[in-house]
Amino acid sequence: MSVVSAVPFMKPVHMRSPVSQGRRHTLPASEFRSLSPEDAISVFEIEREAFISVSGECPLHLDEVRHFLTLCPELSLGWFEEGRLVAFIIGSLWDQERLTLDALTLHKPHGTTVHIHVLAVHRTFRQQGKGSILMWRYLQYLRCLPYVRRAVLMCEDFLVPFYQKSGFKVQGPSEITVGPLTFIEMFYPVRGHAFMRRNSGC
Repeated sequence: MSVVSAVPFMKPVHMRSPVSQGRRHTLPASEFRSLSPEDAISVFEIEREAFISVSGECPLHLDEVRHFLTLCPELSLGWFEEGRLVAFIIGSLWDQERLTLDALTLHKPHGTTVHIHVLAVHRTFRQQGKGSILMWRYLQYLRCLPYVRRAVLMCEDFLVPFYQKSGFKVQGPSEITVGPLTFIEMFYPVRGHAFMRRNSGC
């Protein structure tokens, strides 16, 4: 379940501070990195505000955020501005063609499909295209993982155009429901971009 801009992968840009009497340590102006369990509370606070106001349900509860960031932190990506988390994606591996209820809580280490559980942007950074940029970078990263063949997600109807702009295709209605909420399942063929792997520096 996902909510909601393209830049190539690059090393984080670090701001330099003037040297006066001693060296001052500054935080990166903008940094993209995998998340860790220590980021879980910041992740959950952004997620809760983003989803509760829209659907009344969070895709992942705090213990589930910690669960996935412990089992598969390499399938997450956070965007930090001056050390502050402003947007993130959390994913896990899945081993079936379609998502089932088990996909909401399980990580299948031998799977070849990345299930994107959630994409969320901090409220003060929305309407700036950050969701699209983060998704672009995440998909670029997935192309560097040889075991990943595709990415899947489920979202509400109104978000389908957002994900289509990132290259996702509609697979059909999801069998998963949450209370009265229904979802559309979408997929992105990572494997079909092998030529980009060869030219991406992976």
